[in-house]
Amino acid sequence: MKQDINISNNLKAIRNRLGMSQQDLANIVGVTRQSIAAVETGQCAPSVAISLRLAKALGCQVEDLFWLEEEDLPKIEAILVNSARNIQRSQVSLARIGDRWIAYPLLGRDAFRIEMIPSNGEVVAASDPVVESDVGASAVRGDGLSSKSKLPLASTKVRNERHPPGKAQNQTGTNKVLVRLLDDIDKLHNTVVIAGCTPVLSLLARATERWHPQLRVHYRFAHSMPALHSLCRGEVHIAGMHLYDPQTGEHNIPFVRKALTGKDAVLITLGVWQEGLLVPPGNPMKVKTVSDLIEFGATVATHEVGSANRMLLERKLQEERVPFEAMKRLNRIVHNHQEVALSIVSGIADAGISTASIAATFGLGFIPLHSARYDLVILKEYLQEAPVQQFLNILGNRLVRSQLQILGGYDISKTGEVVANI
Repeated sequence: MKQDINISNNLKAIRNRLGMSQQDLANIVGVTRQSIAAVETGQCAPSVAISLRLAKALGCQVEDLFWLEEEDLPKIEAILVNSARNIQRSQVSLARIGDRWIAYPLLGRDAFRIEMIPSNGEVVAASDPVVESDVGASAVRGDGLSSKSKLPLASTKVRNERHPPGKAQNQTGTNKVLVRLLDDIDKLHNTVVIAGCTPVLSLLARATERWHPQLRVHYRFAHSMPALHSLCRGEVHIAGMHLYDPQTGEHNIPFVRKALTGKDAVLITLGVWQEGLLVPPGNPMKVKTVSDLIEFGATVATHEVGSANRMLLERKLQEERVPFEAMKRLNRIVHNHQEVALSIVSGIADAGISTASIAATFGLGFIPLHSARYDLVILKEYLQEAPVQQFLNILGNRLVRSQLQILGGYDISKTGEVVANI
C-alpha cells in the first residue's frame, strides 16, 4: 500500500557511527542485509517489531531512527517586535502573550544571550596537582582527601564507576578537589560535555535537551586546537573543530591523527560553512582581498594564535605574499565569533574573520575566502554512552536541520555523516 506520508530515517548514519556494516546489523536484528538496505534507502518501512529491534541494537530510541516527513512545517501568525532591518527568512523566538503570538527577531546581540550557569556543586577542599591517582591505597585526611592519592572519596567512586582503569580520564594529571553536591547525582551522570567555538553547538545543546528532558548538555567554548587537546586530556566527550591542512588539502583529520596518538576516534560532520571577511554594510572600503586590508590600513578583528580563523588569515596573507608582520599593528584580538561582528558594528574594527551566518545575523557584508568543514570528534570509548548517543542522534532530526539551514552559510547535506575513523 502506498503511503501518504513519507517516513525518513537516520539508520545509516547511526549504524556507520557505531562501525557496523549492514550485515552486522542484520545479524543482530534477525533480518537480511537487503532488508536493512531497503529501510536505509526508504524503499520500505519496517514493522513495529523490527523498529524496536533496530533501536535496541543501535542503543537508541525508535524516534531517533524514524520520523514522519511532513510536506511542510506548520505556520502561525505572529506580531513582530521592533526590527530596523529586513527580517525576511530570519530567525525569531516565539511566545504567547495573552491571545497573541509575539515574534522576537534573533538578530545581532539578540541572537545570543549571556547566562549564569547553575552550579552542580561547591568545592570544599582542594589539593596540589597530581599526575597519577593511586585509588584505595592510602588513608583519608580529615578534609576528605586521601593523603597519598589526594583524590576525593566521592570522585573516586564516580570515576571508577564511569571510567575503568586505562580510559582517557585516568591518563592525565588533574587538580583534585572535594565537591559538595548541589544537584542530583543521577542527573550529573546523564551529561554530555562538548567543547567548540561555533555558536551552533549551544543551539544544538538546547535542542537536544528539549527532545531528551533527562539529558544535560554542558557546552564549553574553545577554539579548535584547545577543544581537541581538552578531548585528549579526558575533559570532554566531544570536540568541535574546523582546521584546514593546506599540505594534504584535508580538514581536521591530520590534526586529530597527530593529537590522538594511541586513541581511537570517529569524526562526524556537523556541516560545511563559509569563512571569510566581515565588513560593514555596503563594504565602504571596497575590500576584495586580505591584502587590501594592509593597503587601506584597516583594523582587523581576529582570534588568538592557533585558532582556525587566525590560521585562515595567515594562510591567505601568505598566498598573496604579504608578511603577517604587516598585519600585526592593525590586528585586534577578540574571543569569539560574536565579538568579531560586534567590533565591526561598533566601529572598533574595519573588518574581521568569521562566517557567513554570523555576517547575516549582524547585518554585515561578507567576502568569502574558504569553505570549511566543521567536524565533531568523539573518542570511540564514549560512543556507547547514552548521553553521547542522544546528542549525536539529534543531528538527524528534521527540525534541528531546519534550524541550521535558516542560519545561512551552512551546507547541511552531509550533517551527521561519519567522515573518518582514526
